Amino acid sequence: MRERLRNAVLAALVVCALCFLLPQTALASSSPAIVPQPRELHPGDVIPLDDSVSVQADAAHPEDVFAARDLVDTLTRRGVRSDFGGTATVRIEMLRLDSPRARQLLAHAHLKFVPAMHDEGYALVPDGHTLCDIADTAAGIFYGAQTIKQLIVGDAGHRALQEATIRDWPAMKYRGMDDDLSRGPVPTLDFQEHQVRLFSEYKLNIYSPYFETTLQYASNPLMAPPDGAMSRADVEQLVQYAQQYHVTIVPEQEAFGHLHLALQNEIYSSLAETPHGSVLAPGQPGSLQLIQQWFTEIASMFPGPFVHIGADETFGLGTGQTKSLVQQEGLGKVYIDFVKQIHDALAPLHKRLLFWGDVAMHDPALVRTLPKDMIAVAWDYQVQPNGYGPWLKPYTDAGMETWVAPSVNDMRVVYPDDNVALRNIQEFVAQGQQAGSTGELNTIWDANNGEGLFNEDWYGVLFSAAAAWQPGTSSIPQFQQSYGQVFHGDLTGKINQAEIELMAAHQALRNAGLPGGSEILFWLDPWSKAGQQAAPKVLAAAHELRMHAEQAIILIHQARAAGPLRERDALDAMELGARRLDFIGYKFQAAQEIEQEYALALSEENNPADRRDVRRLLEIIHGINGQCEDMRDQFGLLRDLYRQAWLRENRPYFLDTILPHYDMNIELWIRRGEQFGEATQAFDQTHRLPRPEELGLPPQNTASPQ
Repeated sequence: MRERLRNAVLAALVVCALCFLLPQTALASSSPAIVPQPRELHPGDVIPLDDSVSVQADAAHPEDVFAARDLVDTLTRRGVRSDFGGTATVRIEMLRLDSPRARQLLAHAHLKFVPAMHDEGYALVPDGHTLCDIADTAAGIFYGAQTIKQLIVGDAGHRALQEATIRDWPAMKYRGMDDDLSRGPVPTLDFQEHQVRLFSEYKLNIYSPYFETTLQYASNPLMAPPDGAMSRADVEQLVQYAQQYHVTIVPEQEAFGHLHLALQNEIYSSLAETPHGSVLAPGQPGSLQLIQQWFTEIASMFPGPFVHIGADETFGLGTGQTKSLVQQEGLGKVYIDFVKQIHDALAPLHKRLLFWGDVAMHDPALVRTLPKDMIAVAWDYQVQPNGYGPWLKPYTDAGMETWVAPSVNDMRVVYPDDNVALRNIQEFVAQGQQAGSTGELNTIWDANNGEGLFNEDWYGVLFSAAAAWQPGTSSIPQFQQSYGQVFHGDLTGKINQAEIELMAAHQALRNAGLPGGSEILFWLDPWSKAGQQAAPKVLAAAHELRMHAEQAIILIHQARAAGPLRERDALDAMELGARRLDFIGYKFQAAQEIEQEYALALSEENNPADRRDVRRLLEIIHGINGQCEDMRDQFGLLRDLYRQAWLRENRPYFLDTILPHYDMNIELWIRRGEQFGEATQAFDQTHRLPRPEELGLPPQNTASPQ
């Protein structure tokens, strides 16, 4: 009796302590912050973790033992003393459904294991100071353990276990990420393993690396760039690693379009629709032969049930070798006939083929002729006011299985635009569930000159994990209140607010009629013709843009100062994104100020009384801490931060294609500073200034003098 009273008092004290430690957003709900949210959750006692925690699993199930040891490793990293198979007072026990203890616990808690829970579902049932993870399969046990990780609350000095009674299972069978490995960054194997671990922690079970020419083939060794492609040994290690975490690797090798990097090689010139183009010509026998060679090797490397043949955006089809065929039979028929030929050629591999659904959807009658064992992956990356029915209906009407593919919206931006990403993911996945789609394949594309950093994308990754696991329409506000605590261990709520500030920064540019935090704006010279056209809109948004971006930086630093956070590389990438957004606004502000200062200097050059003021204005432009130096220094700082962020996740390959953009701009502003310096020296002697266009300023300088 005394022991129970003591434990009750300790639990009450911990709850009181956590009231000061946990963010108000977490306290506003009776449920703990969990991503994805379980279907059924009833919070229980909060148990202090002053002593060690023992995690137990049946040695007869090695996969469960792995899940238990993985949980021990996580608890240890988070400052909780833990062991496997010990006798601590607080225990986590992993039980298969067919064990007598599991059935007894479920009966006592009045919980039923429904058929939908069989494959990946689990139940968490408290039993005193023991939290039991019950499932029918290894995957279910593993996913229960991932939820338990998120039930560890408090900071490093006041850890506690938030007990809960939970029943949970996924809405969609396949939940994955498609990661572009062909337009610049190619991750290190260590980072891919890191991705797999985190994917599994949020119950994603598919990782689909996208290849155009970045997978090494023994049968076609010419295409893969040295040190910029995955080798057979890399694949073997990654596949084995992912299996432990219940993640299936689904390779995507483009097999129709998006093949310019292969077709630029002369040895494949006869297979290209147009010379050195991007599309394989369907009429060439060698096209199918090449595809068979690729996918035969793929099948030997990737043991999973799926391969993805791409086949999207076949722009140019019918403009070269197949022009007469398309004129005779129609573009849709030529396209779909070749997809069917690919299917038949790869049938001996006994893999199910995924393909992007953006082309065939325009010919619903022909879609009905596609093999029914193919899976159409419908993709669209924008918010569609009228819904995503047109992307899905041609395939569902044809009796085909579908997956949906939204995006983290990281293309051509300096940081993902989550205003678009979250709604695109939310609505597309919900409508896919309604239409019977069995999977979600969220996408990441490095199409902005190869500048994309995966560590900037975790916000969209985690929300897509939630949307695919949770039934129906997932709540964006609920996710936004949970993300920082769940992913970074931030108890202040400041990381959540920082993400919202970055969304507001993007929106400031959108409100001015610009495409969010575009990388085009980041690199655009304000004095170029395009820069002059964009300047009025950027300047209209610059103050609001910069206030939100800078507030995000402040919040990130405040959250770091409040306590140690997890996934610090992702926080660094987030701060880099904020700094790049901020610089878009500053660059145009500073350029306008230089124009105004020089216009004022010109207006005063003929008045001897104003010559000292002219020189002062010129020093503001090019002197120490002058605006030209500011531009140089900002590009230099961002270059260094970008390089560091790149190398934390990627191989060096392609980095030297990105950094010259920074170097060119550093040189540009050094040269401009020198030109203004030379103009100052000449003014001291001649009391005359060059015309604005001689210094690179807009030739029609209409800036109003201050």
